[in-house]
Amino acid sequence: MNDAAAKDGVSLDQLCINTIRTLSIDAVQQAKSGHPGTPMSMAPVAYTLWQRFLRFDPQDPIWPNRDRFVLSAGHASMLLYSLLHLTGTRAVDAKYETLGELSVKLEDIERFRQIDSKCTGHPEYHLTSGVETTTGPLGQGCATSVGMATAGAWMAQYFNRPGFTMFDYDVYVLCSDGDMMEGVASEAASLAGHLKLSNLCWIYDDNHVTIEGHTDLAFTEDVGKRFAAYGWKVRHVADANNTDEVAKAIAGFRRTKDAPTLIMVHSEIGYGSPHKQDTSEAHGEPLGEEEVKLTKRTYGWPENAKFLIPDGVREHFAQGIGARAAKLRHGWERRLKSYARQHPELADHIERMQTRELPHGWDADLPSFPADMEKGIATRTASAKALNAIAPRFPWLLGGAADLGSSTQTRLTYQGAGEFEAEDHYSGRNMHFGIREHAMAAIMNGLALSKVRSYGSTYLIFSDYLKPALRLSAIMEVPAIYVFSHDSIGVGEDGPTHQPVEQLIALRAIPGLITIRPADANETTEMWRVVMALKHQPACLILSREPLPVFDRTQYAPASGLARGAYVMADAESGAPEVLLIGTGSEVRLCLAAYEDLKKEGVRARVVSMPSWELFQMQDDAYRKDVLPPAVKARVSVEAGSILGWDHYVGERGAKIGMHTFGSSAPLKDLMKRFGFTPDAVLEAARQQLAEAKK
Repeated sequence: MNDAAAKDGVSLDQLCINTIRTLSIDAVQQAKSGHPGTPMSMAPVAYTLWQRFLRFDPQDPIWPNRDRFVLSAGHASMLLYSLLHLTGTRAVDAKYETLGELSVKLEDIERFRQIDSKCTGHPEYHLTSGVETTTGPLGQGCATSVGMATAGAWMAQYFNRPGFTMFDYDVYVLCSDGDMMEGVASEAASLAGHLKLSNLCWIYDDNHVTIEGHTDLAFTEDVGKRFAAYGWKVRHVADANNTDEVAKAIAGFRRTKDAPTLIMVHSEIGYGSPHKQDTSEAHGEPLGEEEVKLTKRTYGWPENAKFLIPDGVREHFAQGIGARAAKLRHGWERRLKSYARQHPELADHIERMQTRELPHGWDADLPSFPADMEKGIATRTASAKALNAIAPRFPWLLGGAADLGSSTQTRLTYQGAGEFEAEDHYSGRNMHFGIREHAMAAIMNGLALSKVRSYGSTYLIFSDYLKPALRLSAIMEVPAIYVFSHDSIGVGEDGPTHQPVEQLIALRAIPGLITIRPADANETTEMWRVVMALKHQPACLILSREPLPVFDRTQYAPASGLARGAYVMADAESGAPEVLLIGTGSEVRLCLAAYEDLKKEGVRARVVSMPSWELFQMQDDAYRKDVLPPAVKARVSVEAGSILGWDHYVGERGAKIGMHTFGSSAPLKDLMKRFGFTPDAVLEAARQQLAEAKK
């Protein structure tokens, strides 16, 4: 087998393709779990892309101008792991320092889907170098790739100068029938077509088989015509095994300058398996020991060999993708040195982006708000002022809204901000996602993965529409910023469909996600100071529609306490507090009003503003006990949302003023009174807590 390959370049190509196939088959079989069919059928396509086109250097898998390869069909993960191993892709640590060891070792492949293996069931961005994004739920990789392509288009406009092409990378996505059915992929494809992102290529594994059987059970549309209607260029490859036709289609994509490209590749899932080719059995389960042997016999492979990598395979990849990409990377690095001499500020920005460092002086213009207890200011409005103070000093901050920019007040209004639109307008900083909340969040992930600092906004109630992508932000540990306004039943007449009740606790349940609900304008400024410094955590900013008092910080504690998640805002004038009043957002004012009444009654009360549970839990035990003394059992929490979770801070017997039902359609004041969000209700709850404590 090796001698033939050595004599014939085509045969060596086939040897590499079959190595990808058999590594995938063996890994799935040994794990007794996985999806062998797609790696078997699409190995020729992936091989052709990587070996002949992909500008990805295995020796430096985070080279900034590399092409991105996204395996949206994440169930086919062994296809990617085989490529990463065979190309010798190196691991990179969290400090962005290239390490000497392989990203995917052969023992990782042998331990596919086992604990501590780099070869997890679906690709994981932060775990395995060379994985550009976590792709578990179908459609997410497709949608995320639109963010990557958007980032590439924006960076080309911002950084490229005459004689210096610093960014011109392409984004390739391998997607499946399942991706084509998922709504998030369709949302993103629609926007990509509108934006004419010509650096984006989706390669569609058109095999017509899913887990339940043939796709005609539920999916009979003409995908090509749909994408043509989106504004995509559609190309066809009749046989996935025809590498020349695959190469021709990819070359056609690279010539296209006015639209994204969909390459529809007809394949037969489980190719080479005598009994499972073109069946759903090849999709989601191992072939079985006997079928593995028969399949290897079809490939002309030693049927009893496991995890075999023939001589010459690694070397062939090194001579192809390895040599080609290394030359491109080294050329880019030399160009960057010259670029830095002529454009030092821009070169500094490239470096800071890659390591997620803040630009100098980014917070110099952050606003401070004077006390205003009468008129007040909505935290969404205060947030807009802070955002527009940051953006001119933070050039790679890019974002927008899901058609609600005027309501969420996330539009960049400073001179020169511009709109991100097709063709000659990719330099704009304001993105318009349309009414596509789910795609917006996935695109934000793609931007963040490309080291653009991304934000997106909608109403808090619609966090439900984008939750899967937001969850992936947390899994991948990327600092996407989600701006949610209209944060309570205070949206009033819109009624329960628009009034968030359970959304806050749902967000707080996501590990690694920071949620912050500021109580006034100055807490809002401090909120932005905190989130802009995050490197590995996404954040949700929970903002009010209605004006809130701006507290007198000469009378109450400084808003900088927000950085610690919770702080003592007003305290007993002498002695230890007898009762704790804990609030977030718009309800802190209710706690302060009750506090003033209790003080008149001679009660030693403490008001704790708790804008972020997560930031508070990051503090040391001594600080948390100092803010919430364990000896004080009389406690009241006040938040216009579900009471779930507040037991942790007020105890089982503490009073929890919150929502127990959905809201109602009515003016704000009527709603607040109906559901108990008044100073009198807080005062009465505090009195009851004091009485219980005395017992």
